[in-house]
Amino acid sequence: MRLRSKIGTLAAFAVVLVLAAHAVAASPIGIYRNSMETKEQRAEVTKLFGNRCGSGGSDHAFRIMVGKSTMECGYRAPVVGRDLEISATARLLSSTPESIRHGAFLGVDLRAGEAGAHYQLAVFPLQRKAQLLKTLSNGEVKYLHIEKDVSTVKGVNRANELRLRAFNVTHGTDKGGCRILAFVGSTRVADVIDPAAGELEGRAAGFSVGATRKPKGVVGSVDDVVIRVPNPVE
Repeated sequence: MRLRSKIGTLAAFAVVLVLAAHAVAASPIGIYRNSMETKEQRAEVTKLFGNRCGSGGSDHAFRIMVGKSTMECGYRAPVVGRDLEISATARLLSSTPESIRHGAFLGVDLRAGEAGAHYQLAVFPLQRKAQLLKTLSNGEVKYLHIEKDVSTVKGVNRANELRLRAFNVTHGTDKGGCRILAFVGSTRVADVIDPAAGELEGRAAGFSVGATRKPKGVVGSVDDVVIRVPNPVE
């Protein structure tokens, strides 16, 4: 049986505020879950960035369609916080034209703001590649890590299990920075420290679909979204 949709948006906000100040923990605890199985569950998701984006759904997923003159479409869950982990199952759908599939990517995003700034784990299903990015509000993109030939990155219509964690470091030589871990399935594709974490002021968590060039027509789907926070017990 799939996990139920959520543990209450207001409760999730409260938990985030209480736990955000704690140090990075090995096993975060879940505060929000959305299987995208119902119209009501999909309605909890709202657009975060992207000029022309279409969205819809089926009986098990939230569907995103990238429109004209739009490089990427991002959507957010109803949870805000600085120190979060998001996981989601994403697919590049076969309704995406073959001519643009190679540059298409699926992503999960943290510390996202309305100006488009965010941390992102992006996977390219046809390239078997994963990238950890940091996009600033002025549009500048910093590549924090690139991993190629990732066996757990799957192709068209296949499930890609994405997970991104961004927790501020509260002690040691990296104190004040942000530790970012990214996974595709069971494979860890990035583990970096960003000493300039303060450049991102956004607190939204979500997911996105896009392409590096000629993205019009890219179609992807997302389901099984889970958001977690640091575990204060550990």
